Amino acid sequence: MSQASSLRAVLYALGANTGILIAKGAAAAVTGSSAMLAEAIHSAADCGNQVLLLRGMKEARREPDAKHPLGYGKVVYFWAFLVAVLLFTLGGLFSVYEGWHKLHQAEPMTNPVVAILVLAVSIVLEAFSLAGCVREIRKVSGGKSLWQFFRVSRNSELIIVLGEDIAALAGLALALIAILLALATGNPMFDALGSIAVGVLLIVVAVLLALEIKALITGESAEAETENAIRAFLVARREVAEVYNLLTLQMGEGILLAVKARMAETASAIAMVDAINRVEADLRVAFPAVSWCFFE
Repeated sequence: MSQASSLRAVLYALGANTGILIAKGAAAAVTGSSAMLAEAIHSAADCGNQVLLLRGMKEARREPDAKHPLGYGKVVYFWAFLVAVLLFTLGGLFSVYEGWHKLHQAEPMTNPVVAILVLAVSIVLEAFSLAGCVREIRKVSGGKSLWQFFRVSRNSELIIVLGEDIAALAGLALALIAILLALATGNPMFDALGSIAVGVLLIVVAVLLALEIKALITGESAEAETENAIRAFLVARREVAEVYNLLTLQMGEGILLAVKARMAETASAIAMVDAINRVEADLRVAFPAVSWCFFE
């Protein structure tokens, strides 16, 4: 379910951003708007980012081999972190630079109505992408708020798409406000300030995304709810007398689980092994995300 939700969210975002990029690029060329150019570059970065996420998801499905005995699940974190870096540089820093440049060499916009119409259409498309992402998040979030999901989820793809979509909607609103102010006052400085505001917004979102992905890259446990559910499952088993320790490690879509427990007494060593195997098999059925289980 999680993998399918991630894929749908990324495809929603890629489809919406492709259409938005074409519209923004044409509008930036016609109007000469700095804020519109910043938004076009932002959409280009978003499209590239979604392609990178799709590649990461494909690589993560590779089977384990001698070089990667635990599989390639964590490769999605590398691509997700790269997305955050690109959002920071290609999106944020370039937008700030473009706005700063236009601030010192202000030029009046031409055909501002075109820019306003394109931004309005882009807001609708981006809202569609965000709605699709939120819909997929609701399927796996267990009732958490979006901020709680962002903070505790181990799904890097949904985190990235959520951050990008929110930043994109906010950026479009800032660009629209900047162009309207420039049109109302006749002062192109507002257009340049709009570009800088969009850039700062993207930098903030990129830093937040990078911090979340960094935790996953360096090794983070499964979500607390999942850990607690696994512990409760083991404690409830009659074969298990006591759970001493339980460790998890998130490996992309999969979870590595290590359990140290005291088993209930059995008639023989063979019966003990059978009990352990039975518990492990039932655990994998109850928690299909557990890809590796080490039971001591």
